Amino acid sequence: MKLTVPTIGPTVVTLGVFDGVHRGHRHLLAQTVRAALERDAVAVALVFSPHPDEVIRPGSSVPRLLPPEVTLERLASSGLDRAAVIGFDDELRSLAPEDFLAALAPGIDLRGITMTPDSAFGRGRSGTVERVRQIGAERGFDAIVVEPLLVDGVPVSSSRIRSALIDGDVVSARQLLGARPLLRGTVVHGERRGMELGFPTANLAFEYTPALPALGIYLGRVEVAQRGVGPGHPALVSVGVRPTFHDDGGVLVEVYLLDWDGDLYDATLTLELEDRLREERRFGSVEALVVQMRADEAEARRRLVSITRDDAADD
Repeated sequence: MKLTVPTIGPTVVTLGVFDGVHRGHRHLLAQTVRAALERDAVAVALVFSPHPDEVIRPGSSVPRLLPPEVTLERLASSGLDRAAVIGFDDELRSLAPEDFLAALAPGIDLRGITMTPDSAFGRGRSGTVERVRQIGAERGFDAIVVEPLLVDGVPVSSSRIRSALIDGDVVSARQLLGARPLLRGTVVHGERRGMELGFPTANLAFEYTPALPALGIYLGRVEVAQRGVGPGHPALVSVGVRPTFHDDGGVLVEVYLLDWDGDLYDATLTLELEDRLREERRFGSVEALVVQMRADEAEARRRLVSITRDDAADD
């Protein structure tokens, strides 16, 4: 098999999906950069796309912590020399690890590969650290083992962050990510119920499957570059099924921008989640829902003052 890889020359690589580019990833990337400097080589992340699980289980969709373009943006700003996307398919999946590494040539002159102790690639996950060391001894490159970054004694991982979001624990997800959880979507037309209630919302449609938090009301920060909004503009965010209206159309992400009025339709909205205000609830009347929405806005503004004060103290 011949892979489409850029012509780079002497290289230290690391392999993965890098969903979220979280603190654990950045720890591995930093060690990749260090290993490349020690070997007078280029530091490169090879990013598998689509997610291997989606190839192994056709028809499945893995919720992503970041849209693909943001993943590449964050990898590019991590200190790496470059990130290259490798198309993952059944043919690539079937390659033995030695065949995959050989297929990187001649564009990549492999000098090292960074791996965590339990990482593996290739057919049947046979490309373990031990096997890669054997291949490297034969072909002249190093297998560089990087111990995982631990938080509270447990390795940071994309699955751990998804679990925190499923629990609605935005604060823990942010701690593990090293950044606010982020969603990016296009503003589309809805049923205008928010407008009728006095809280006009931007409904989001996604071109990827986002890792959504638990149903509820959140404090967020938004940017809508095409409309001159943000970054960091405060917003209330509803992730839910609108039980008061007995909707059955699936989970919706609706964003109410505080102190802003304008047309956001068809624009790209980037949303960062700050904190969870409450769970989603069904109300006995529309009037009761509106009362709660006003209370949510007041609580959001109170927390914003507190967050601003804390940020100033940190400075």
